[in-house]
Amino acid sequence: MVFSSLVFMFAYLPLTLLIYYIVPRKGRNIFLFIFNLIFYGWGEPTLVLLMVFNVFFNYIGGYLVDKFRNDDKKKKLFLILTCILDIGILAVFKYTNMITDTLNMLPFLDIPSLKISLPIGISFYTFQTMSYVIDVYRDDAPVSKNFINFGTYVALFPQLIAGPIVRYKDVAYQLEHRKESLEQFTNGVKLFMVGLGKKVLIANSMGNLNEAIFSTTDNNGVLGTWIGLLAYTFQIYFDFSGYSDMACGLGNMLGFEFLKNFNYPYISKSITEFWRRWHISLSTWFKEYVYIPLGGNRRGVKRQIINLLIVWGLTGLWHGASWNFLLWGLYYGLLLILEKFVLKKFLDKLPSFLQHIYTMIIVIIGWGLFKFTTISELGSCFADMFNFANGICGAEAYTLIVSYLPIIIVAAIASTPLAAKLYSRFSDTRYIWIAEVIFCLIILVISTASLVKQSYNPFLYFRF
Repeated sequence: MVFSSLVFMFAYLPLTLLIYYIVPRKGRNIFLFIFNLIFYGWGEPTLVLLMVFNVFFNYIGGYLVDKFRNDDKKKKLFLILTCILDIGILAVFKYTNMITDTLNMLPFLDIPSLKISLPIGISFYTFQTMSYVIDVYRDDAPVSKNFINFGTYVALFPQLIAGPIVRYKDVAYQLEHRKESLEQFTNGVKLFMVGLGKKVLIANSMGNLNEAIFSTTDNNGVLGTWIGLLAYTFQIYFDFSGYSDMACGLGNMLGFEFLKNFNYPYISKSITEFWRRWHISLSTWFKEYVYIPLGGNRRGVKRQIINLLIVWGLTGLWHGASWNFLLWGLYYGLLLILEKFVLKKFLDKLPSFLQHIYTMIIVIIGWGLFKFTTISELGSCFADMFNFANGICGAEAYTLIVSYLPIIIVAAIASTPLAAKLYSRFSDTRYIWIAEVIFCLIILVISTASLVKQSYNPFLYFRF
């Protein structure tokens, strides 16, 4: 992963941008489509066939839905068939192993494990193509009449692997009429560097800390366990938001504008607010394409509660083919229901800092459900979080915490809008560009040095 990251930054990306701006404007989507497929199939060329098939049948599905727009039965039939194929392919590749492993827990079954590997980014691009066909059906998006443009949208490399989930209606005009500019390109570089710093300098450091702490679980003590989960809390935020920033920055370099995917979720004062700020593109997708079609809050309280549990159960399973992800989704579903119908009036009366503490405790516990995939690991972690018999903080955990304390403080500050507010105060000054150039160069040099030096560089959301 470290080598591939360096190859991407110093070979693939510069070459792509160079050729992209040399190619005449009318040929840029064709070039992007080809390079997108090369990028996606670099490690596993056979995945390109799956990608092309996905592009083809969703393109045809959208075309048929639009063609029979005045025939409700045929229009709905082609929508359903396309969605079934989308969901079916996702289910086969993502959930077959989970289903067979679960069934094999029964004493009288011994189903051979197929060991189907999960194509990178399949959850993201499947949701994108489904939203396209659904939006065409609803007349919320124009039908694509150009296969290359549609393929470029589905396989666009900046956000292909780990989002954000981009809806066709948000980029339909840009696919055909975007006009790249130096200002947009410059903003893209700055955003990419911010994301790179988040990922390499903060997320990877927090990942090293939580891996080191949880490799000695029995000796961590209560504080050590909580700090280990706090490190994972920072890791997953800076990993995913960093990648989203890089994706949006790369999109800017190519003339695209993607919607914001994170809005400082760790400053939230309720779980409801947290999910308005975290992975915004996914929350919006489930709201528009699952929750509202199920009836939303229009059919009474009981039905609303059922709808919320369905949506959050599916949200959990979207994140991974393991029962802990389902548990994680239902955990948030139940908390959101409690906040809406029971806790809201009480929470609103609490001081602001207590609302924030309440939210972060729940979020940290939630990331524990997310991190540990087995019941035994979950049980051991949660027992250590509240079991003072193991001490407050183990000696090894204490040493790790002290050594990582500066980066923990940096992570805490960087997860707030403080830096953005300070930057906005000086962004219009005459020589701010000099500071921006120096900042970008420092991030690039330090991140490159870190990538060369370290062997730990996971992208947590690649597996989704």
